[in-house]
Amino acid sequence: MSILEVKDLRKTFGKTEVLKGISFSLEKGEVLSIIGSSGSGKTTLLRCLNSLEFADSGTIEVAGSTLFDGAWTRRASEAELREKRLHFGLVFQQFNLFPQYTVLQNITLAPNLLKKGTPDEIRETAMELISKVGLTGRENNYPCELSGGQQQRVAIARALALKPEILCFDEPTSALDPELTGEVLKVIRSLADSRMTMIVVTHEMGFARDVSSRVMFLDEGIVAESGTPDEVFGNPKTERLKSFLSSYTK
Repeated sequence: MSILEVKDLRKTFGKTEVLKGISFSLEKGEVLSIIGSSGSGKTTLLRCLNSLEFADSGTIEVAGSTLFDGAWTRRASEAELREKRLHFGLVFQQFNLFPQYTVLQNITLAPNLLKKGTPDEIRETAMELISKVGLTGRENNYPCELSGGQQQRVAIARALALKPEILCFDEPTSALDPELTGEVLKVIRSLADSRMTMIVVTHEMGFARDVSSRVMFLDEGIVAESGTPDEVFGNPKTERLKSFLSSYTK
């Protein structure tokens, strides 16, 4: 059974229809890369999955449980929303770390607030995650003392600390200098190797080709093409995808 099922998701802002009936599924351990031009609906889709925006219609199911159904007449309470969001972890373009907290405090804050274990257990998990993202020895540093790549790796560790079923990335390297991009992609690759289920919105085509189980091309709010990396990159069927990919090979 798929860990994620999205059916006919639609979202309008004002008079602009941003998502026009998005449907896809994701198996446990898969990495889905979402590519497409700016304004194609990629970020809106991630925000709908994470309950940061609400679609106008459609359904979202995780592990057989319905998280969202556009037919519901009652809007979820804040407590219900918090519970729904725990299914997903989200790493933003901007790192969104708390500047007044150390690396360790940034990672342990949410698990402590949500009582996801004893303080000692939460700290132990956080230290393991700090090691996993290659930041051992930096746990007492503040964000201002870290490079952009290091801050983004802290953000990844923070998202993992809540043990989400699906980890989402929204252009995780777009705010980084090119020389720092590699260290973040290396962490995401290692998560893929450990069979973490992930959805990655990215403009790094080489990464999408090498690491993804499947690639989905969004164009003007629809899934224009979807398939394996070999299918999408090696044999694009639509002129829109061919044109999009050619802009990365010039």
